[in-house]
Amino acid sequence: MPKSIFWSRTDTAGSEQVLLDESNGLAARGTMLAVDPIPWTARYQLTSTPEWVTTRVEVEAEGLGWLRRVTLERTADRWRVTTAEQGDLDRALVAAGHPRAGLPGTDDPDRLAEALDVDLSGSPLFNTLPVHRLRLATEPADLAHRITVAWVLLPGLEVVPAEQIYTGLGPGRVRFASGTFTADIDLDDSGYVVRYPGLAERIDPR
Repeated sequence: MPKSIFWSRTDTAGSEQVLLDESNGLAARGTMLAVDPIPWTARYQLTSTPEWVTTRVEVEAEGLGWLRRVTLERTADRWRVTTAEQGDLDRALVAAGHPRAGLPGTDDPDRLAEALDVDLSGSPLFNTLPVHRLRLATEPADLAHRITVAWVLLPGLEVVPAEQIYTGLGPGRVRFASGTFTADIDLDDSGYVVRYPGLAERIDPR
């Protein structure tokens, strides 16, 4: 992996590092850490086509007394979703005063059929996939793209379809919207997040 990026979370105590290769689409593996709602670590791997359409994502999330895994693999026009679980995340959440996370994965992968992108909650890396796939760096400003993503929720790894809107705002900036949430994201020349208000900021080596 010839490239490394590190982000510090600004919404909670946490961070993310990813190693990646963009010579033929995107191949990446990363590690995320956060303390909310309970302390957890997640490790992921993803691959895409040369056109930056996501083909496979594997995520493993782990905390004290529990571990979960989910794999999403796109074959033809549908996603195959497989999961595994050890321990009891819901027990840990309830003990800390939080709602249960529910089951990992999805009981109906066909709900994800329209998704060409996967979005891992809290990860700035995954915004780069639609930025490249939609060619937002070269699109006219203020042209909105409405997409459906397979949204993987951390730490429970539930997978749900989510509608998102990406709008190019000129070189180095894109507007992200989902539901009532909106953020204007700063990008570097390669389309990776530099600053995501309310979520993360990139930290470069000194």
